[in-house]
Amino acid sequence: MHKITVVTLGPGAREHLTLGAVEALNKAGRIVLRTKKHGAAGWLAEQGLPFVSLDSLYEASEDFDTLALRAAQEVLRMAAAGPLCYGVADPGSDESVRRLLALAGDDVAILPGVTLEAPLLAACPADKPLLVADAAGLSVADGQRPLCITEIDSQALAGGCKLQLLEHYDPGCMLYFFPPGEGGTRRCLQTTLEELDRQPRYDHTCGALLLPGKPFQKERYDLQDVVQLMAHLRAPGGCPWDRAQTHRSLARYLVEEANEAAHAIAQEDWEAVADELGDVLLQVVFHASVGEEYGTMTLGDITTAICRKMIKRHTHIFGGQALQTPEQVSDSWEQIKAKERGDQTPAQKMRSLPVSLPPLLRALKVQEAAAKVGFDWPDALGALDKVHEEANELLDDMQKGRDPRGELGDLFFAAVNAARLMDTYPDEVVNLATEKFINRFEHMENAIKADQKTFKRLTLDDWDVYWVRSKQADERFALLKTQEEIT
Repeated sequence: MHKITVVTLGPGAREHLTLGAVEALNKAGRIVLRTKKHGAAGWLAEQGLPFVSLDSLYEASEDFDTLALRAAQEVLRMAAAGPLCYGVADPGSDESVRRLLALAGDDVAILPGVTLEAPLLAACPADKPLLVADAAGLSVADGQRPLCITEIDSQALAGGCKLQLLEHYDPGCMLYFFPPGEGGTRRCLQTTLEELDRQPRYDHTCGALLLPGKPFQKERYDLQDVVQLMAHLRAPGGCPWDRAQTHRSLARYLVEEANEAAHAIAQEDWEAVADELGDVLLQVVFHASVGEEYGTMTLGDITTAICRKMIKRHTHIFGGQALQTPEQVSDSWEQIKAKERGDQTPAQKMRSLPVSLPPLLRALKVQEAAAKVGFDWPDALGALDKVHEEANELLDDMQKGRDPRGELGDLFFAAVNAARLMDTYPDEVVNLATEKFINRFEHMENAIKADQKTFKRLTLDDWDVYWVRSKQADERFALLKTQEEIT
């Protein structure tokens, strides 16, 4: 394999050829251009420097990935006969150059030059830092910085870029569009992101410079917006309440927001779920902001910790372990966690569960730890028998005037066990029962008002009549809903 020198031809105008590029092309034994649809091709012809292009590969390749691979392979084939110069507009955004480096890195040298975005930014300077990406390889993570996009060669590609950008930038964000042209000085059209795919003409020389909207005056926001918002609220002159918070004062809100998110999920109210998960995310960012000020942690520490944990515990994805079923993955997860904790007895594992966990959840996790070593009911029916037993013991304590709280706790614990063996989350069924009670009580309330009665004058027997009616109405509604789902 002979040496391959990748020469940066630049955006297209001959004045973008550097002295280094001119010298390399003049000395080259052979010159290969990725495409002759470039201003440098005319300059080479004027200088009497022969060249070949890879344009024939464009029509023979079904996609850009295939084209890049075939181009790299063809350059390597020709380099077998002697050293050559491979001319591309910008090696930094050229996939065929990346393939060349992967296939023959030590034999490839890249001669830098004027990049594709250079004339665009010269014509329309932007605040730094800014992002640069070619349209075909565009990947946007946030909408905080100016973004320069090169090689917008078709309306379809412009439309694809626009859809991705609208996830982070508002439609009305200022956009400078650069129509087709290879001149040393580029002209631009001031417009908006919404108009990116509505321009008269496109080719490989087209580009765009997109400027972000004003902070906290946007239609869509991303994670970095949340971080900036929290920094703004806790800055001097920000919100007095937000500035006063600490890790300890915020702890209760994290639990509350997580519970509200879980409730919204149980209701399958997805708009509410997005809203409540936003509250949970805010709490994480809030702790990161407090942590940065007090030196306890940063958002980077939080993201690093969870990524390391997930990679370490997914050995079947990031290691050599072969796991096929969710049950195998769960067992492997527990084994890895046990190894991280060291040799703990089942009782020690139970003791290590935070007392601050919601009581039903802590009971569930204790029971799961016992079940893993074989101390468990064979099925839900056995656990349900224990519920009846505990209920009778509670009744006995109450009838004999003893403190019933111990047996009441046992009853709750037994009910959690039964729920677990039914593959049902205890909090979920309790919430469903609470919702059912509220619905039935609301039905009673409406019926009492319709009968022009007042709550205080109702006897227990009266309440019972209304309760039975509400149950019957609830059951009729459930039956109708089932019939609708069937039909």
